[in-house]
Amino acid sequence: MAENFVDYVKIMFRSGKGGAGSVHFYRGPAMPKGGPDGGDGGRGGHIILKADPQEWTLLSLKYTKHIYAEDGQSGRGGLKTGSDGNDVIVKVPLGTVARDAETGEFLMEITEKGEEKILLPGGRGGKGNNFFKSSTHQTPRYAQPGEPKIERWVILELKVLADVGLVGFPNAGKSTLLSAVTAAKPKIGDYPFTTLVPQLGIVKVREGQTFIMADIPGIIEGAHEGRGLGHRFLRHIERNSVLLFTIPADTERVIREEYAILTKELEEFNPDLLDKPRLLAVTKSDLIDDDLEKMLRETLPSDVEVVFISALTNKNLQQLKDVLWKMLNVE
Repeated sequence: MAENFVDYVKIMFRSGKGGAGSVHFYRGPAMPKGGPDGGDGGRGGHIILKADPQEWTLLSLKYTKHIYAEDGQSGRGGLKTGSDGNDVIVKVPLGTVARDAETGEFLMEITEKGEEKILLPGGRGGKGNNFFKSSTHQTPRYAQPGEPKIERWVILELKVLADVGLVGFPNAGKSTLLSAVTAAKPKIGDYPFTTLVPQLGIVKVREGQTFIMADIPGIIEGAHEGRGLGHRFLRHIERNSVLLFTIPADTERVIREEYAILTKELEEFNPDLLDKPRLLAVTKSDLIDDDLEKMLRETLPSDVEVVFISALTNKNLQQLKDVLWKMLNVE
């Protein structure tokens, strides 16, 4: 699965150049010196990004390095306009962001089903000499060239679209939780970075109530600086409506401290992430008894609601789903 999940590609895109306008004069048996009849050039082809709900990753573009649109055709005599160059439609999954590879400039994002946006416009066709004739200038001997093509290296990044994103260090029990509350079957193991790609699952809360949960690969300290696969992991969180922090009951740190480290990583990466609604789940609580849970509650952060859960014994999983549903549906 990991090799099939592609969330980053860099491609050279080139739109088509516009066709040149024609310099032409009508010639016929009855009119050996007719007026200008040069046609306009055709538009160059656009590069268009189109949302495709059937695409879940950028895998189809993994081995594509160049995508070029067709040039517009030149105009001809007889007021014949050149043909437009064919557009190139690039199908991408929902959540795709395009950036200039050299400057990092944000270009566009694709977030809605069926959405189409022009990434690089084709050059406009030039006007033929017929366009420039007037009562005072009846025989123009010039026409416009077509507008040039646009070339640009573009980075396409995928940000997973989900209602709830799981945030936690490796081995925090995120994959086990996802498998317990959805039909997703993520790889689960007791070692760091079991999850190397985001996993999605549909959570059924109660009859007629569902939402999408994403297991984001584990964060490490320094992720905002690119340590590990920090930036690749963190950007997926930007698309989630609610952030579900997961910290295991058997963590070696104080829960409040671990939560502070996680929130700091998010803030350093993108301060807007802290504006999202948050919930803290203390996972693996089947490993502790009631007395220890009571002690742990004294180490909890005060600015976030907390639910003690166990994905193995189903402890408080329904309560967790109900709280998340309520958070997602606040009027």
